[in-house]
Amino acid sequence: MPRIKDGRQHIILGSTGKPEKYTYPRKVVTAKNVPQRNRMEQAASLSSQLNRVKESKPAIVREAEQYELESSIGLQVTFDSFPGVELAFESLADSRQKLELLNVRYHDDKVTATVFVPIDKIGFFEKKIKDYLEGRKDRKGGPRDNRTLIDAIESIRESAFNELWNDDDSALPTDGQQEIWWEIWLPVLDDRTAVVHDFKKVAVSIGIEVSDSTLEFPERTVLLAHCTKSKLSQSSLLMSKISEIRRAKETAEFFDAMGREEQTEWVTELLERTKFTNNENSPFICVLDSGINSGHPLISPVLDSDDRHVIDPSWIINDEDGHGTGMSGLSVWGDLTTALETTEDLEVNWRLEGVKLIRSPGDNKGRHHGVITAEGVSLPEIQAFDRNRVYVMALSATDSRDRGRPSAWSSTIDSLCSDYLGENRFPRLMLVCAGNTGDDLTELMGYPSHNELQDIHDPGQAWNAITVGGYTRKVVIDDLGADNYEPVAPNGGLSPYSTTSLTWENSMPIKPEVVFEAGNVGRIISCAGLNSLKLLTTNHDISERHFSTFEATSAATALAANFSAKILHEYPNLWPETVRALMIHSAEWTDAMTEQFTDPKKTDKHNAKRLARCVGFGAPSVNRALSSLKNSVVMVVEDHIQPFEKKKGKSPSTKDMNLHELPWPKDLLASLGDTEIRMTVTLSYFVEPNPSSRNVSSKYRYPSHQLRFDVKRPTESTDAFKARMSRAAQSAEQGNSTVGNGDPNWLFGEYRHRGSIHKDVWRGSAIELSERGVIAVYPAMGWWRTRTKLESFNKTARYALIISIEAPEVDTDIYNEIQTIIESTVETEVRIHN
Repeated sequence: MPRIKDGRQHIILGSTGKPEKYTYPRKVVTAKNVPQRNRMEQAASLSSQLNRVKESKPAIVREAEQYELESSIGLQVTFDSFPGVELAFESLADSRQKLELLNVRYHDDKVTATVFVPIDKIGFFEKKIKDYLEGRKDRKGGPRDNRTLIDAIESIRESAFNELWNDDDSALPTDGQQEIWWEIWLPVLDDRTAVVHDFKKVAVSIGIEVSDSTLEFPERTVLLAHCTKSKLSQSSLLMSKISEIRRAKETAEFFDAMGREEQTEWVTELLERTKFTNNENSPFICVLDSGINSGHPLISPVLDSDDRHVIDPSWIINDEDGHGTGMSGLSVWGDLTTALETTEDLEVNWRLEGVKLIRSPGDNKGRHHGVITAEGVSLPEIQAFDRNRVYVMALSATDSRDRGRPSAWSSTIDSLCSDYLGENRFPRLMLVCAGNTGDDLTELMGYPSHNELQDIHDPGQAWNAITVGGYTRKVVIDDLGADNYEPVAPNGGLSPYSTTSLTWENSMPIKPEVVFEAGNVGRIISCAGLNSLKLLTTNHDISERHFSTFEATSAATALAANFSAKILHEYPNLWPETVRALMIHSAEWTDAMTEQFTDPKKTDKHNAKRLARCVGFGAPSVNRALSSLKNSVVMVVEDHIQPFEKKKGKSPSTKDMNLHELPWPKDLLASLGDTEIRMTVTLSYFVEPNPSSRNVSSKYRYPSHQLRFDVKRPTESTDAFKARMSRAAQSAEQGNSTVGNGDPNWLFGEYRHRGSIHKDVWRGSAIELSERGVIAVYPAMGWWRTRTKLESFNKTARYALIISIEAPEVDTDIYNEIQTIIESTVETEVRIHN
């Protein structure tokens, strides 16, 4: 996804972030007042045009007589406005007359509206023109002549293909004889089933292939049709059943089914419109997998030969399995289906590294996975230590017996992230997969209950790594011979492949933290993997083909790496903890997720916990992760804290808590009164692991330290807030928590403090939020304090704190207000210093 056009850089507190200019999206410029026209000339012109539309009526009636149709027949009539004039298109529809507005399009400075008119209701418009001509008035002498509507209409005509096309012009084939899949949007009219029945009946009779499955929305039904533009346009009766036509989104099946030569043409076209950036600030995606085949034309521009590594010198360096090359393609390009189907110019601003950890399943017998992973991480760092990297690994254990408890493998991941062996000087950003539900697709008939019982696999329980689960937007099936299949997961729902942490102990970290596209599964009596429900990536053997399909949490984790690289490119100086925080901060639950995992009889907090254990904090948004808006502002803090200290002759104790007085737009928020505002806070830090404790599930013995956050309440002073935080720190030392008590507007409350990343959402009035401009970060128990012999009690920890204010219902520029407060504060400090 491209960066949002009207976005601004996040406010990095303590530095001077340069905001981007706000650009409003282009809109049609219309005149508020419709110029009055000569009634006789305007009426004569429109009446003549309407008569030409009526001439097509007998042909449609004759064609309809060939079928036994169940829905009403009619004409589709298009109305064009004069340039720069507002068209009151709502007046063209009339539910009592069964006239339905099908679509409205804006092009240049005109408005075009298409209306379905029952075959016997064309007189509705004739009467409007007559009333206009005669200057009709109501009983009180008021105008009833439809003048505003009629004076705005430049032309009336029978609708053709172009009037129904509602997609980007570049998606329309230039060759009218090219067969493609079209996305057909049908009106519901009086009877949804009847309209679908009639469309399919007419379409099939003239040789158009139509999908069996449909998507239903309140006012539309969507299905797919495979044919040429010419064939779709040849029947006036068929066209009269359609409200909109779009090009179906190509699926992986479309490209994967191509022969090698045709795939080569698509690859060449993609490379011609892609710009590759390679400079000292370019982030690197390091794929820890089965190797990468660098000869692929979509990989070679971002991979140098020296940046491929192998942990066993006796192995060949190439990818023999294909999994690593597939991961690499998704990490660099995202789902190739999206990149190939667009015609826009693209930029790839990141590079690739690869470490071959495994040749095939069952490799490395007798060698610990943690050791292999650590060796794999060290190889590219020996080659080039100072690169800005994200490590991505989609290898996991085949079972989930750890139930969230740290393992040696997951602890190694935590150690690598925190750079425990390097004294925390060079922390790492690492992504791992949640693991899959298994190879037996028949079990997915029990979706999503089956997923709730399938635990995240080792090392996905690592505290510091981002564990990636899967959701899916892939619900269109167009595989050959799969007409009767239906997608298992709904659009936006949990992927059937994805595991969860619902059965874990309550104290375990929330996993996965995020979900990305992982593909879907088709089913009839049993389930099957279908290419159209998978992602498209690079094939490891280009002598056979360039593309192959990919799915499950491996695919999702590769997409997360691509997402991370975008953040690193935009903000190259951010810490790994901060990049992790921005990704998770930007995540939101889809409607389908909420529907799947909430119970209306339960409380919001109970439902939030269940959602988090199944889909984490949701699907991240690259726009929210990269950009602030004037009414949706993100502030970023990167800071340090010393959680504990040991004074001579005494036991270690809690030392510091940090108060952050934010550049809060207090007066502006107060002026918004009862307007609903959302504040989201995310705290991210890395812990040093200690899996040697007897009770590794203890939340106080595994992590070196823990941090918490809380926000000043509207009714308390800053001093009262400090006192309350001191009491909270004391309670945390004793294993208790008071977070959330007396502050009910938080989504998670005290449950947010699981693992080493904590996110919560507060909703309330703007005036209440105006008094919440102070946030405290304070320590909780960890082995730095309890394990005195390890002598880590005086260590300093760093953390990232992300705070956002969102006011979607207002047009107020909160962003500029905060920037003004920051500039004013800086000027004051400079004067004092001088």
